[in-house]
Amino acid sequence: MKRALLALLLALPVLAAPLALAPAARADDDHERARAAVLAGEIRPLTALLAEVERRFMGQVVDTELDREDGRWVYEFKLLPPSGRIYEVELDAATGAVRRTKGPVQERSPGQPPASR
Repeated sequence: MKRALLALLLALPVLAAPLALAPAARADDDHERARAAVLAGEIRPLTALLAEVERRFMGQVVDTELDREDGRWVYEFKLLPPSGRIYEVELDAATGAVRRTKGPVQERSPGQPPASR
């Protein structure tokens, strides 16, 4: 019994290593997937869409995801406005059109400059 427990304790770090590496590997896969889609002309570059989101909406972008939904590439931006209540803006990654929003969305007034970082 003691040997089995000792073997399990020794094997635990080896078994857990792939789980620890999973988020980094997933981030690399997402980056490569996005890069391939931009090069294929399927989506607009993140930098261009990010600039549009920051120009149009209040707050700082705190998270971005690229997903495939209903056969279309979609960027999801999470923004943190001065009110402190995070909201989401989902854009069509090919056109930049707003697909949906979620939460207390705050659009900028015309001529209102984006907040400086």
